[in-house]
Amino acid sequence: MNPISTAHDVSNNLADSAAASADAAIRSTQRLANQALDGMASTVSDLRAEAAPMIRAATDKVSALTQRGVDTVRQGSQQLVDSAHQASARTRDYVQHEPVKALLMAAATGAALMALLSMVQRSRSSN
Repeated sequence: MNPISTAHDVSNNLADSAAASADAAIRSTQRLANQALDGMASTVSDLRAEAAPMIRAATDKVSALTQRGVDTVRQGSQQLVDSAHQASARTRDYVQHEPVKALLMAAATGAALMALLSMVQRSRSSN
């Protein structure tokens, strides 16, 4: 046998063996990468499934708190309206039963407001 031919055959065998090993390593790496990606996808899916009920519960709580706030404002508004109606009715009854006193109180209130406005205008004029 020819030593050059034998060296060439050995060289080819080594190259083929190296290529086969490289292919095997690439396939193994691809398999491991696919398994890792499958595991990550499964984990993300599990996390999403676990988070969905928590998000729904939080949304429900926010909705309930919002509704409670709206109801409280509505009640407060109704109480203010009721108080204003009661005050108006009491004022009307007082004026009907005590017209002279009511007129004197209105005149005194008007005079006090005029005096207050006059003082405010004077203080603005002097500045």
